[in-house]
Amino acid sequence: MPKMGDLALRRADGADIEAIVALQHAAYARNRALLGVEPLPLLADYAAILRDYEVWVVGDDVAGVLILEPRSHDLLIWSIAADPQRQQTGLGHAMLAAAEARARALGLDTMRLYTGAPLQHLIDWYGRNGYAVEHTEELSDRVITHMVKHLGARASTVD
Repeated sequence: MPKMGDLALRRADGADIEAIVALQHAAYARNRALLGVEPLPLLADYAAILRDYEVWVVGDDVAGVLILEPRSHDLLIWSIAADPQRQQTGLGHAMLAAAEARARALGLDTMRLYTGAPLQHLIDWYGRNGYAVEHTEELSDRVITHMVKHLGARASTVD
């Protein structure tokens, strides 16, 4: 997934961990206050994330991070984050499109993601991008909204 339109993505590696963590903290700062708890992406071990998931970054300056978990029946967007100074520039839409292109390349026709239930602005944004609320899940310290998008006919596996 090196290029989607004007969006150049590259697979992250160990040298990117510091920049990824910094971007995640900057991008999710607003959500912390709205959730009343630490956002789940800020509790992660990013060495494990790099090992276990597909981590894509936008630009050498890491203006965006897209973390994907390919699963047998769907592609989970584990995290999608843009530098706050690049938010509302179309970067989020471009990363969503890149995730959908990756799902198709993997032969998957279902996308899933989750977000905090109090983050209605994100639920609405994902809704405008074709995602529907699938269910909510109550955890010990938060409520999560699970969302799904069906892409259509299953593509053949590319890689």
